[in-house]
Amino acid sequence: MPVLQQLLARLATQEACLVQVASTQGSAPRDAGAWMAVFAQDQLGTIGGGHLEWQAANKARNLLASGGAPQSERFALGPRLGQCCGGVVHLRFQRIGQADREPLAQQLAPECSPVAVFGAGHVGAALVQVLSNLPMRITWVDSREALFPDALPANVQTEYSDPIERAVADLAPRSSVFILTHDHQQDLQITQACLQRQRNSGDLDLIGLIGSATKRASFAHRLAERGFADAEFARITCPIGLPGIRGKAPEVIAIAVAAQLLQHLQRTQHA
Repeated sequence: MPVLQQLLARLATQEACLVQVASTQGSAPRDAGAWMAVFAQDQLGTIGGGHLEWQAANKARNLLASGGAPQSERFALGPRLGQCCGGVVHLRFQRIGQADREPLAQQLAPECSPVAVFGAGHVGAALVQVLSNLPMRITWVDSREALFPDALPANVQTEYSDPIERAVADLAPRSSVFILTHDHQQDLQITQACLQRQRNSGDLDLIGLIGSATKRASFAHRLAERGFADAEFARITCPIGLPGIRGKAPEVIAIAVAAQLLQHLQRTQHA
């Protein structure tokens, strides 16, 4: 269960102190918005670990026990604190309980990037498992409905589509798309649908196609015969996965692809 959902569930019967990074200066272990919830005996989430988190947790438990008002405090991450980051972290402390669950669900929800995974085979399942632990909103598509597991994380939605490429039209704008079905013809049809959507509206993000350089060349040739220019096919990333990560096990491919996606999102968000 995602940490935010754990927090909301526990707040139904327990109070906690929310510790949130309000701002930072220089080098810091977590960015503004990072949080942890400190209960009487344990905590959820993290603001970066180390002595900073230990001191913050102690302060939070004191505030929780005393029933104090919200507070803010500045922490310098130098030798005195036992951390060598060298920056400054401003933390906000606030008691929270059952009445705060609804606003916290909105306040603490991470901004999620939409991702579509076409294919529910071994690689698709491994990729969805990795991505579901990240701030992603995942649409998982296949033409074989029976392959989807019964239990899924809250940020994963399955979609049965036959023909499978029909689902491309309904994807959320700015979706990143990964095409890794069991069938090369399905992969080709999905790739063509993505290129057509890019031609019409240009609102998809990273489009990744599993396969070798040979598969890339074959698809480029076949799509050229269907009227797509080389410049259009150049938008397709194939092979997929961060270069330098070797291995063909589904879990290895999934980690390499997730790393590539994170790198792409960070680059485009800061462009």
